[in-house]
Amino acid sequence: MKMAIIGTGAIAIKMINTVKFMKDTEICAVAGTSKEKAEAFAKEHGIPSAYGSYDEMLSSENVDLVYIAVPHTLHYKASKACLEAGKNVLCEKPFCVNAEDAKKLFELAASKNLLITEAIWTRYMPSRQIINDIISSGEIGEVTSLTANLGYELSQIPRIWNIKLAGGALLDCGLYLINFARMVFGEVDAQVSAQAVYKDGVDMVDSITMIFPEGKMATLQSNVYAVQNRNGSVFGTKGYIEVTNVNNPEEIRVFDENYQEVKCIRVPEQITGYEYEVEACARALEQGQLECPEMPHAETVKVLEILDGIRESWGYVIPEA
Repeated sequence: MKMAIIGTGAIAIKMINTVKFMKDTEICAVAGTSKEKAEAFAKEHGIPSAYGSYDEMLSSENVDLVYIAVPHTLHYKASKACLEAGKNVLCEKPFCVNAEDAKKLFELAASKNLLITEAIWTRYMPSRQIINDIISSGEIGEVTSLTANLGYELSQIPRIWNIKLAGGALLDCGLYLINFARMVFGEVDAQVSAQAVYKDGVDMVDSITMIFPEGKMATLQSNVYAVQNRNGSVFGTKGYIEVTNVNNPEEIRVFDENYQEVKCIRVPEQITGYEYEVEACARALEQGQLECPEMPHAETVKVLEILDGIRESWGYVIPEA
């Protein structure tokens, strides 16, 4: 599978360092904000072709899949350009900054018979099935609640504090937590409430509560101004699960009702964790699918609607790009 990348930041580098260890997949081109920058990036990372605009790359390169690795507010524009050029798309999270833009992209992709999916890696990882299997086995009884947190000290990253680039904790960290809760409790409607602490006009610490059907509750905290332990806990009537690093699970420990550890599962060895979303795209393309079952279009839209609702309750408006 031939892949091209739009964007030359850290996340693009991580994808390159993933694909180079994968079989049957290669990075063939990159597009940046200038020809000079793209060429320097391509030379550094061994990419054959470089372009100063993504329109130029899309009209010149024959690729199977384009990976979108630009700031949040540019996802819609870049993805739309890819689809209009007849290219399949793997777009970084958040897929768009609002649900309406996501719906437009999915409609456009369907009209052109193209694959497009959101690159939220936790949806594609083996850890998802491991956690689901423990819960469905009944080992910890009926699951009633969960807690999770995700935070990093990101004060030195200008994008995080820039409202014009959709900065803040919600779209960088909170999104993972909402996905975690929905992977555990199901892709169903929930009552959502949230509060935030602000700095420079963006949310730096968020507290989110989700109440799912049958009274199941998720309590979540995201943060871009502190180092958090990134743990997730799923509580049941007969025990509980502890997930080390909900953003990239490392091990999953199971405890009984007496708080005794009964099982510790290490997740399979991985390249970086990005390989699973790339493999999912390859499978979908081989099977002629327009979405990846690991992250259906409807679920991307639903999560974005939750995020839209939270920001609306705060009065936080992201300026148009």
